Amino acid sequence: MESENVILALAALAQSTRLDVFRLLVKHEPDGLPAGDIARHLAVPHNTMSSHLGILARAGLVRSERRSRSIIYRADLACFREVATFLLQDCCGGHPEVCTPLVDVLTPCCPPKETTNG
Repeated sequence: MESENVILALAALAQSTRLDVFRLLVKHEPDGLPAGDIARHLAVPHNTMSSHLGILARAGLVRSERRSRSIIYRADLACFREVATFLLQDCCGGHPEVCTPLVDVLTPCCPPKETTNG
């Protein structure tokens, strides 16, 4: 990921409503939420929410898709993963004890589903 894209993503998240929107959409993965529901949930006027969603979309942090008469927004977790990876690459400079606390915090809250062979 290019540093300009990381700066754009971080700038988009550096505003409280947009940060709240992104975190709300993360909680609603993988289904996403209609724009109106996002606005109601965060008590933000629809036209203001539209602007915030546009900024997040231009930064690559959210994606939208039309479903019938609604536009559903979803967090683009792949993009966010790229931003986080960019920030953390070479974080420990060869000293794993520096990274261990961070890795422990980033351990997924949802363990992978076990697959049954048979």
